[in-house]
Order: sequence, then structure tokens, then C-alpha cells
Amino acid sequence: MTEQLIEIGRRLHETRLIMEFTAENFASLAGVTVSELEDYENGKKDFSFSFLYTAAGILGIDVVDLMSGQSPTLSTCCLVRAGDGYAINRRAAYQYKHLAFTFKNKMAEPFMVCVEPKDEKPVLHAHEGQEFNYMVTGRMTFYIGELSYELSPGDSVFFDSGVPHAMRALDNASATFLAVVLKK
Repeated sequence: MTEQLIEIGRRLHETRLIMEFTAENFASLAGVTVSELEDYENGKKDFSFSFLYTAAGILGIDVVDLMSGQSPTLSTCCLVRAGDGYAINRRAAYQYKHLAFTFKNKMAEPFMVCVEPKDEKPVLHAHEGQEFNYMVTGRMTFYIGELSYELSPGDSVFFDSGVPHAMRALDNASATFLAVVLKK
């Protein structure tokens, strides 16, 4: 696993202990097994954004606190130049850049997401809130529950993110989309 995943796991573990959650209680609230939680905390399992978002919500912290170890500090404006953003380096098919990582008390989490092509249908995940995705480049299949839609640049989808969902790049090429996760 990457050093970043190991660090996120350590922060998750330490914050869970500080907030006095047992592994059993936290795993139950997060919808994972204790074994899965231990794998996340030890950096042995690649997390889904859904899990990370849910974990941050349970702990009452910003998702950026878990990702970077630094609490957002800006409250008037957060400027992110083209190509910048807080990168989440993972081995899975999704690459994220958080586009408002220094802004505190966000009511939404904006990400630029790149989906790499894979042959198999992705695992669907869910998290609280709603989500808006706007296609920027490439094409992808968007799965939500039992439905699926092919999306191209300029297409968008707004959905209840509590319904399991995932994306898969098409045409053996990566696809990029803007994802805005709205908190409940």
C-alpha cells in the first residue's frame, strides 16, 4: 500500500481512540466488519471514498483531517489553481483531487476524479448525502443501484449517494469528472 494510505489509517485509528470509539462500535456505525476496520487502520486495505467520508462524519471531523492530517483553516475563500488540489494517491481505479481542501466548515466536498479503465464492473459503495457529477473528459458508465447510464463530456448526474453507486471508464481510456458531495 502507499505511504499515504498508511498515514490515513494511522490518523483514523488515533482519532477513533481519542473519540473513545471501540473498534466494534465504530465498525458497526461505519458499516464494515472489525477485520475490515483493522485493515483500513493498518494501511492494508485501500479505502473507498464512501468509507472515508462516512468515517469522518462519525468522528465529527472534516474528511481532509483524515486525508492530510491538517484541519482546513480558510473561511472566506479557497483558491485552487488548474491541476492543483489535494491528491489522494491510491492504487484503485479512482484518483481524487480535493478542490476545497483548505476551506473549513464546507457544506459540500468538491473533487476532480479520474477513473482508470478496468474490464470488470466496479464494486458499488454508498455514503450519506447527495452527489453531483459532471463529465469533463472521456466516457464512463455510471452505476446506481440496478441502473446504469453511459456518460460523455458535458453530461451530468445528480443522485442520492445513499444508493450504492460506482463508475467505470469506457473505451479503454481514463475518464475525468467533477464530483461534488453534498453533506446531510
